Amino acid sequence: IIALYVTGLDFSISAAIGFVSLFGVSVMDGILMITYYNQVKAAGSATVDAMFVAATHRMRPMLMTALSACIGLFPAAISTGIGSQVQKPLATVVVGGMLVGPIMLLVVVPALRMLFLGRERPDATSQATPGGVMSPAE
Repeated sequence: IIALYVTGLDFSISAAIGFVSLFGVSVMDGILMITYYNQVKAAGSATVDAMFVAATHRMRPMLMTALSACIGLFPAAISTGIGSQVQKPLATVVVGGMLVGPIMLLVVVPALRMLFLGRERPDATSQATPGGVMSPAE
């Protein structure tokens, strides 16, 4: 929304489609980070340590996804030619959201996980499976 405001564009159906795609990518990244957190936690790490490990290991794939979307849609976001009034809001929303999204995911998802799921009981770590941490699916 801030990107639309800064560029002076109105909210439109095209911008709404951009929000839907942005939410899809953000939710996917969040699910992958929580899945990796669960794998690290199952390997026997403490709750806070597992969240930091998951955030640091998922940071590069999230940034690569965001930068590739930004680089790919940047020409559409700054275009002024015929038909740009349709594609410009979509591209602006996706570029703006992808610049802020990974940073928010790395800060907000761990905080929400700790807030809503709380801390596990101390005996929960005794049920961890032996072995190393699995690598994330990328």
